[in-house]
Amino acid sequence: MFVKKIDARIKVTFLIIILLFIFIVLRVFYIQVFDYQKLSSLASDLWSRDLPIEANRGLILDRNGVVLADNLTTTSLVLIPNQIKDKDDTSQKLADILGVTKEEMDKHVKKETSIERVHPEGRRLSYEIADKINELELPGVYLVKESKRYYPYGTTLSHVLGYVGIDNQGLSGLELEYDEYLTGEAGAIKYFSDAKGNKLNLSDVYLEPTDGMNIQLTIDYNIQMSLERELDNAVKAFNPDMALAIVMDPNTGEILGMASRPNYDPNSYLDYDMETLSRNLPIWASYEPGSTFKISTFAAALEENLIDMENDHFYDSGSVIVSGARIGCWKAGGHGDQTYLQVLQNSCNPGFVKLGQMLGKERLFSYLDLFGFGEKTGIDLNGEGEGIIFSLDQVGDLELSTTAFGQGVSVTPIHLVV
Repeated sequence: MFVKKIDARIKVTFLIIILLFIFIVLRVFYIQVFDYQKLSSLASDLWSRDLPIEANRGLILDRNGVVLADNLTTTSLVLIPNQIKDKDDTSQKLADILGVTKEEMDKHVKKETSIERVHPEGRRLSYEIADKINELELPGVYLVKESKRYYPYGTTLSHVLGYVGIDNQGLSGLELEYDEYLTGEAGAIKYFSDAKGNKLNLSDVYLEPTDGMNIQLTIDYNIQMSLERELDNAVKAFNPDMALAIVMDPNTGEILGMASRPNYDPNSYLDYDMETLSRNLPIWASYEPGSTFKISTFAAALEENLIDMENDHFYDSGSVIVSGARIGCWKAGGHGDQTYLQVLQNSCNPGFVKLGQMLGKERLFSYLDLFGFGEKTGIDLNGEGEGIIFSLDQVGDLELSTTAFGQGVSVTPIHLVV
């Protein structure tokens, strides 16, 4: 009886051992086959390090492929502090080359971190400085590729293009608006080290960066250059506080050229104040359109069949009294008897006062709404202003009359598309 009990225990123990063995085999099989990639990645993260390689930012091109925003290849300084043998000597040599104090460089060289990017003194290094550092062949000191934004035409189209920061992030203009498309995906040189940071004798792995997307504008470089030249001539001749110009294809709404003064060079945007940098006047400023506004009033009167522009007449005596105020014509003594077509051709203020009174404020303002005055255009540039037109409850007879030919009206007058 006693022997049978021992025999049974042996069998149970043996069965448990077999089951444990089977479980271990199955577990090892699962790890090797199904969990291999995950565990390998986790293990790799523990002993691999990345030296970052910056991607090129996407180009900005004009409608004909002229490059308006390009990239230059530069280098930056990256340290692996645990690989630096003589920290004081390394710190002193790098400080001498970069033109900073040893104390400043010690903050990088002696920092308790796996990888240290020397910022800002080690960013965007010139070829001369990079060569000096490279010749030292210091352990733990690396030079990695970086991309620097470059605007080959300087101040040309500056407010539209905008500018980028030291990390190639868009800060203004199209650079900001399309930053997520222009920004690429960084790559790296992956190397392997032990727990102390010492580099292992294993092959490095190169992960290629992905460049950002290019964008093409409706801007025409030749038209833009002509625009810039004429604005410069106007500023030189009249010394205005500001100047702006837009060239648009009226059939499509495409912007072929846009510029304003003062402007700036986005290659060195830090040399300018924020007022200059942030004011893209063609989309930011509001102003009285003046006599160009008369076309809208005339179109509204025609649409309402209030006049026959070739047969109906208006007599211009040189001025008209509205609510006790005299509104004069630009021509002394007036234009005399005219058809309404001649009122338009002569840009006759009293004639348009009459048209405004015939329309009345409700009809006039309803047509201005239909023309899109007082609304944002939705242009793909940051900082767009919004035109302001008098609300109906503010408009009296005098204001209505002057509104009819564009005085006292602040507008964003055209639809802008880039």
